[in-house]
Amino acid sequence: MVQSRITSFLHRRGARRRKGDPVSLPIVASTTFRLPGDPDVPHVYGRYGNPTVEETEDGIGLFEDAQVVLFPSGMAAIAALFYAHLRPGDRVLVHADGYYNARALLETHFAPLGIKILACPTARMAEANLSGIKMVLAETPSNPGLEVCDVERLSRNARAAGALLAVDNTTATPLCQRPLDIGADFSVMADTKAMAGHSDVLAGHVACRNPDLIAPIVSWRRLAGAIVSPFDAFLLHRGLATVELRIARANANALALAHALWACQGVTGLRYPGLPSDPAHKIARQQMTGYGPIVSFCLPSRDLAERFIGTHPQLTPATSFGGVHASAECRIRWGDPVPEGFIRLSCGIEPTAEFVSATLRTLDALKLPAV
Repeated sequence: MVQSRITSFLHRRGARRRKGDPVSLPIVASTTFRLPGDPDVPHVYGRYGNPTVEETEDGIGLFEDAQVVLFPSGMAAIAALFYAHLRPGDRVLVHADGYYNARALLETHFAPLGIKILACPTARMAEANLSGIKMVLAETPSNPGLEVCDVERLSRNARAAGALLAVDNTTATPLCQRPLDIGADFSVMADTKAMAGHSDVLAGHVACRNPDLIAPIVSWRRLAGAIVSPFDAFLLHRGLATVELRIARANANALALAHALWACQGVTGLRYPGLPSDPAHKIARQQMTGYGPIVSFCLPSRDLAERFIGTHPQLTPATSFGGVHASAECRIRWGDPVPEGFIRLSCGIEPTAEFVSATLRTLDALKLPAV
């Protein structure tokens, strides 16, 4: 199934090309379009639509098998979802341990509007009481703790309660997990990460198969002006051409690294849903075909964690994830409720054996105490 989607993406423009047309997606930078008479043409003004952006949306739509609306960041996509569907008096359930900015947005800008916000740990969201809930936002696997939510069970409960279900699929991507196939109403992503894959563009999207649910999001984007630039859409489209190859290598690196860390002295709290020993593995195996590029673990102190990141020859000390270069950070610096020595490590596309070997050598040099 993934292979057919990749093939469709790579060749979707081919059938429409005429002799002499560009092979690469053109960047249509114009904000205005020739418009005599009545505005009964596809493009009238950049805020209403752009050919480069629309080609990228259609390309992502092949992966999601849904209508896709593109935004200038993942948080802009989440904001559009909230603004389009939440009203004063509504109740929203959000992950308590996933990406903190989603909660911060709700608490800062939606709670003052009279929207009640409830939070639940990712691993327990599928069994939460959804009575009176208007919308659920789950992130699975969660960032940074890599907890997994049973999306199919959660979607059944949401439907029974009359709640909308949105799943933040950034960590997995639609190549490894397909929330819309197992009952979610919306799939949201920060395409900044693995979909674009080169750490050089901010973008995000909302995907939905229900025209009535996606229409308010399209309207909100047009009226609010949350438009991605044609150049950024072009960069994202270029990244999509190699997304399967990059994700396959990053996932392989993460699984190999997790197996190696499992036996390392001084390493605790190891989480990777692809490990059979991981608490989330059973559910992850049911709903995922790959387990993502992120491995999280703890060293005995923040000092040791910072030294590990700083001396590893193949790690870039940086936030974000999903790029071609392996990166890592101590998440405590952002205020996440994690131990001082907690590390979120995002694997890149480095050769697997060399990356794992470099990691083990770096840990050995730290002379970690036994725990």
